[in-house]
Amino acid sequence: MVGESLLDQQQQEPSSSKDSSLPTSLIRKLYIGHFLARWDARMWEFSVGLYMITLWPDSLILPAIYGAIESASTAFLGPIIGQWVEKLTYIKVLRIWLVTQNLSFIIAGCTVIALLFYPDLKSTNFTAFILLVILTNLSGAVGVLSTLAGTILIEREWVVVISEGHPPGVLTRINSIIRRIDLTCKLLAPVISGFIMSFVSVKASAMTLAIWNTIAVWLEYWLFTSVHNGIPALAESSQRRISRLSRSDMEEITSISPEREGLISPGGENSVSVDLGWRRRLTQSFSKVPFVGAWLVYLQQDVLLPGVALALLYFTVLSFGTLMTAALEWEGIPAYVIGIARGISAMIGIAATVVYPFLQSRISILRTGLWSIWSQWTCLLVCIASIWVQNHLLSAYMLMAGVAISRLGLWMFDLSVIQQMQDQVPEPDRLVVGGVQNSVQSFMDLLGYVMGIIISNPRDFWELIILSFSAVTVAALLYSIHLYRVRKHLFHFEKLFMFVKWEIMSPSHQNLLEPNIPR
Repeated sequence: MVGESLLDQQQQEPSSSKDSSLPTSLIRKLYIGHFLARWDARMWEFSVGLYMITLWPDSLILPAIYGAIESASTAFLGPIIGQWVEKLTYIKVLRIWLVTQNLSFIIAGCTVIALLFYPDLKSTNFTAFILLVILTNLSGAVGVLSTLAGTILIEREWVVVISEGHPPGVLTRINSIIRRIDLTCKLLAPVISGFIMSFVSVKASAMTLAIWNTIAVWLEYWLFTSVHNGIPALAESSQRRISRLSRSDMEEITSISPEREGLISPGGENSVSVDLGWRRRLTQSFSKVPFVGAWLVYLQQDVLLPGVALALLYFTVLSFGTLMTAALEWEGIPAYVIGIARGISAMIGIAATVVYPFLQSRISILRTGLWSIWSQWTCLLVCIASIWVQNHLLSAYMLMAGVAISRLGLWMFDLSVIQQMQDQVPEPDRLVVGGVQNSVQSFMDLLGYVMGIIISNPRDFWELIILSFSAVTVAALLYSIHLYRVRKHLFHFEKLFMFVKWEIMSPSHQNLLEPNIPR
């Protein structure tokens, strides 16, 4: 239903007549499949923090450890995931992604159920308690890694391939709708999970999570395979990538390096060239290591600074993530209120996906990013102000309000950077760059959780707020530097001066300047 309403909105856009060749039913299936997949991830993302604070009250240590493990797995394995997606066919990636993601969340849900059904396990059998917590952490991390593979495949590859041959506005609209679906899940999943926790039980929430993933995996696979089989461009792109990789592998096998020829040829004068050859071969071998090679590709991109700026926004507790959710729970905010606040935050994010195409078409992608990041920074000043409010409940509500309104700028900036990467990163590097970008984002997320482990007392949460605000400030400055490098200016001051001059010289303004002399 969500996918259909979003598709109808896309079809009502002014240029829909130009997009008539897009297969309507298949695009609808893509949206619905993406909705179901994101619902799985968003439900777990919201619930896990509340599960952990329930298992170990009065401390952020368990939520912080879980977040650190999850972020570390993505940070260090993200580039390898991107290269792995690049080397496999789309169908193989689909199968591994969906089965692994849903199975991991089922296992994590079952371990949480066991921990909740035996609340005294921490005191009676601490070893079993720790083992179940470790299994929950590892299962959640594997689920997030598989979700990353799906995100790279759908958001960084499929939408670009599907929109090829169509006006640029088509890619902008599909990106906006894909992001809108994600934010819709971010809106609804926490609200439903929060109500189940508050009015039924936390155990019922964990059971719902496990049952949902058991059912959803089959429907998701059918929807995505229908899209793949129904759009020939996807199969052609997949085959083209595999053929290109096969050719490059054959060229490496059959080629003989000049250094090797120097080793074969006689003569003592080859000792220097042999030494240089070893060094060059060592450098080449090092660059072929999956993790290193992916990073070298990423660092060569023109969109490096925007990517780093976007990643810095993940070094934060100013989102309705695990740490902030646990801190609000400690402050006495009910789970359903947190879910509603997160839903309002997601609604504002959905509004960003509506505003972005309008703004981007009028002031360009680059300038949209500039206005977006600084608007987010401005809205987060409310969170900074909440630190000095003595009333704890008022402070908590100010914190939630500041985070919620800042989502408008955040998600417009996210869309701006993603589209810059889609437009400027070459096709052979697209998946690899997407993997590294997610890895950098997760590394910043990991640093946030590390700070949560160091500053684990909920009373000191204000320190994490200041650190998060500082990261947003650095991100805004980095993007401003990138924009200045590209455009050689940040604002059109000459247009502003011309406007002011025109206003001063206008007849109405001249009448105001004339002295009021009686006649």
